[in-house]
Amino acid sequence: MTNPTARRTLTLALFLVAAGSLIFTTGAAVIDGPTDTVADADLAIQPADGPNGQYAYLNDDEIAIDISASNPKIGPDFEGINPDSLASADDVFTITYTADEYAHVWIEDESENVTFVADGDSIEGEANNVTLGPNETVAVDLALDTRGAAAGTKLGADEFSISATLAEPEDASMMSASTRRTSDAGPTTTVTSPSDDRREFVASDVGYGDAVRFETGGMHLDGGDVTLDGLDLEGVRSARAEMSAAGSPDPAANGSALDAPTTPRSIAYLTVEHDFAADEVDAMTIRFSASREAIDDAGVNPERVTFYRQTDAGDWNEKDTSVVGEDAVRTRGLSEDRVHFRATTEDFSTFAVAERVPRVDVTEATLDTPAIDPGEEATVGATIRNGGGAAGEETVTLTADGDPVANETVALAPNETATVALSVAFETAASTSLAVDGADAGALLVGDPASDDGDVEPGDGEMGDGDARDAPGGESTDESGVGPTEEPAGIDLVQLGGLLALVALVSVGVALVRRTPRS
Repeated sequence: MTNPTARRTLTLALFLVAAGSLIFTTGAAVIDGPTDTVADADLAIQPADGPNGQYAYLNDDEIAIDISASNPKIGPDFEGINPDSLASADDVFTITYTADEYAHVWIEDESENVTFVADGDSIEGEANNVTLGPNETVAVDLALDTRGAAAGTKLGADEFSISATLAEPEDASMMSASTRRTSDAGPTTTVTSPSDDRREFVASDVGYGDAVRFETGGMHLDGGDVTLDGLDLEGVRSARAEMSAAGSPDPAANGSALDAPTTPRSIAYLTVEHDFAADEVDAMTIRFSASREAIDDAGVNPERVTFYRQTDAGDWNEKDTSVVGEDAVRTRGLSEDRVHFRATTEDFSTFAVAERVPRVDVTEATLDTPAIDPGEEATVGATIRNGGGAAGEETVTLTADGDPVANETVALAPNETATVALSVAFETAASTSLAVDGADAGALLVGDPASDDGDVEPGDGEMGDGDARDAPGGESTDESGVGPTEEPAGIDLVQLGGLLALVALVSVGVALVRRTPRS
């Protein structure tokens, strides 16, 4: 009987032939270990780390893909690939782009049984290219289809080629279907860039409790002025983790604007979605940065920049946020034209980059007296509170009928309250409404607005046109028509008798007149 194992084995041997040409400035990327470089050394090809990297090796400085017993990394006992089946091998080799611009990279292969794949999609043919930025790496998988292939025969063509062209600026800015994948002693991470304000993340082969670091390449939160530079997961207890992120200067379509008790000013928003359970990750550090020129133009103090997370209930909670020091920026090779920030959260959701600002308001205004004489001062006491998240200095203004008449400047720490006194004098009799920054203090009466000179005392009266100009007793009145008055006790009996006689005569005269018939 024929040995069934021998009859059911296939071999695959593919050797690289470089095609295409890239004439770019070579970047400063360092590729560890031997590499096969093509396209004027701007593409470096290496066997991938991990178990499937054994199917690729360097043969006279050229990459070889060999799934057979002839592969020195596999050994003579390897029996081959099962026929009439579909198989795959992830992370067989990597392609790293080392120049300073962006490039479209793809693979040309004539085999119908072998497909080169990156992040689940074929990268065969220019239409299926991946866009690589400076120092980006894409890991290449193999998808094998042995259906219809005869056992004991070679599978695939003898060679394949890798091609690359310079990406146009608009293509580079979109980074369509771009994948960044790194792998060393830790997890393998993939970052896909569908657009300049979106990223998709995959981490695989994650050890229990490992840390996972994703580089986002400056994902836009508010254009290039504010960007997401990376997400770092701590204490991951899942072998695989997937996330996606989207940035915008405005709230998400189904989200709400930042609304916190200290009324911070929102700068940008970030939405992070994930497929792992919340208790499978201890914490996440968000690395973001802002252009120094942009924040200077906007008058933003970097020390006041903060980070908020929206809870499931819709509330916004402030998270620990810090500015990366200048020494650390230089040590880590970060851009010195930007201010770099770090924020830490234990939960995932919608986030907001914001600025702490002072919010100084007059909570109460009180007038010390309801009335004064012309020339006297009235004082208004104003209670002022800083309900914002930053210290601030504010000038409050006292107004009379809407016109400014006095002001006072006060400096307050966050949540501090103070009382200031604002005084004002009026020379003209009037009734006026006082307020401090719109907080009503009440009405103030100055003198008697009904009098000509404002000197009329309460209780004084005025004479009409028909009143006598002489006071009782024959004394003349002053110009106001008000003369000296005498108390009733000052009228003696003789004067009283004369008055009574006069009244009697007048009464008789009136009676006679009324009795005289009209002629």
